Amino acid sequence: MQDRIVDIRQKFEESFGCQPTTVVRAPGRVNLIGEHTDYNDGYVLPVAIDLSILMAAAPRPDRQVVLHALDFEQRTEFSLDDIQHDAQYPWSDYQRGVAFFLQERGFELPGVNAVISGDIPVGSGLSSSAAVEVAAAYTWQVLSGFPLSRVGLALLCQQAENEFVGMKCGIMDQFISTLGQRDHALLIDCRTLEHEAVKLGAGEGSPRSSATIVVCDTMKRRGLVDSEYNARRRECEEGVRLLQKHLPRIKALRDVSPAQFERYQGDLPEVVRRRCRHIVYENERVLQSVEALRGNDLATFGRLMNDSHISLRDDYQVSCQELNVMVEAAWQVEGVYGSRLTGAGFGGCTVSLVAGEAVERFRAHVVAEYQAATGIEPQIYVCAVEDGVSEVLVSSS
Repeated sequence: MQDRIVDIRQKFEESFGCQPTTVVRAPGRVNLIGEHTDYNDGYVLPVAIDLSILMAAAPRPDRQVVLHALDFEQRTEFSLDDIQHDAQYPWSDYQRGVAFFLQERGFELPGVNAVISGDIPVGSGLSSSAAVEVAAAYTWQVLSGFPLSRVGLALLCQQAENEFVGMKCGIMDQFISTLGQRDHALLIDCRTLEHEAVKLGAGEGSPRSSATIVVCDTMKRRGLVDSEYNARRRECEEGVRLLQKHLPRIKALRDVSPAQFERYQGDLPEVVRRRCRHIVYENERVLQSVEALRGNDLATFGRLMNDSHISLRDDYQVSCQELNVMVEAAWQVEGVYGSRLTGAGFGGCTVSLVAGEAVERFRAHVVAEYQAATGIEPQIYVCAVEDGVSEVLVSSS
């Protein structure tokens, strides 16, 4: 991290002829369990990871915002008095949307010179877009000092992505990027926005000391995700409509217990029944996973991860050959507690919980098996669990 901070400071000085007044870090995330539950008012359990977006910035005396994206070697600018979409450099729409809604809330923003860089692989399902939004919003908060809670910051960034960028994401990604805690997962109730940090271990023999979160990138980007994501939402909504005949008070699948689902599932068409079964039981798996973490029961936590993948593969049908090969290779390694796809599916990443002494064995086996099956060399990230967005200290050297 320190090398990245030194580098972005240097690039800022080369771009703008002065030092930045702040460098902000916003983390990516991986969801340990709770997939496709967010838009069904359910539960999720993500962690913030040590892959992040850095934004080095300094205020300007005028109303211009100048953005230099190091990873694309592109530069664009806009006026805070006339915020429009950028057809040439659409990556800047995230910062533009954040500025638009901050001003709509009545906050006074300065013009900014900024350099942005990240090590979150784009399109991998590790939430680079939310980290970009959160980094921009927090940078303006540091420079302006306006009052906005971490929850408020997350909600504003979600609004920017929903209404300015045009991606109808849930709240999880922005929430964990702002509210993450080192060595903790974050249990989020996506209906009420209640949240609780769940420690990944305490003391000797803890999950944190005995197991490691490893993310494997299939290198397959998620081409089907938009149309299939929308189809899954419609199928879940149809399930709610049909189940309301028996359970008139339910508003979302989050309100349906496993016992109720088992009782009334026969009234659902086959595809709708599969989708609903995944959501109902996935919510249960999230809550059971939290109890397993509290009891330092990694075996149970891992089994629930495996069950989640099987459900996503068979009932929700959002996996693909690459994800299945990756997960099945992980399951073959002694010392792996559990492994599953993470994110929307159809490509992207898997997440595995691996005993510390098995990490190198895991890496070698998964890479070899995946390359043999697909001809593709995957990227493997051994992740630390980090805090949410922060202003990082910059050394004077």
